[in-house]
Amino acid sequence: MSARLNMFGSPVAVKAWKHVIAANQAIAEGSSLPAATQELVKIRASQINGCGACLDMHTKDAAAAGETSVRLHMVAAWREATVFTDAERAALELTEQGTRLADGAGVTDEAWSEAVKHFDDEQLAVLVTQIALINAFNRGNAITRQPAGDYRPGRHA
Repeated sequence: MSARLNMFGSPVAVKAWKHVIAANQAIAEGSSLPAATQELVKIRASQINGCGACLDMHTKDAAAAGETSVRLHMVAAWREATVFTDAERAALELTEQGTRLADGAGVTDEAWSEAVKHFDDEQLAVLVTQIALINAFNRGNAITRQPAGDYRPGRHA
């Protein structure tokens, strides 16, 4: 499989995506939101959006950072899994609702209230930004059918 389009062949697209990439790096470098939570959010949104390239990247990066295979395998069924903390579960719920906006009620007050129990305002702002950013990456990759499978952990660090 090959990509439909080289997004970095367009000077305008390169200029725009540099900002998205920089925003993602700002979160990775300066946030008190746990790195494991950030990766779980990226993985869950990528599963929902069917983005193989992002799943390839974030599962491998998470594993390289010490995430267990059990937790990585259970992200898709996080509601039934016992391996996630209450805070991670709140983040995953917010991720699902924030990713599936067109499916119904958007983000419910209940999901937001649960997230507020576990994260301070700074972490919530980062969580919301992370959800928005991974959805942008997912959509760009899915639309252009970016291939998955050959990512090496840390390649985009």
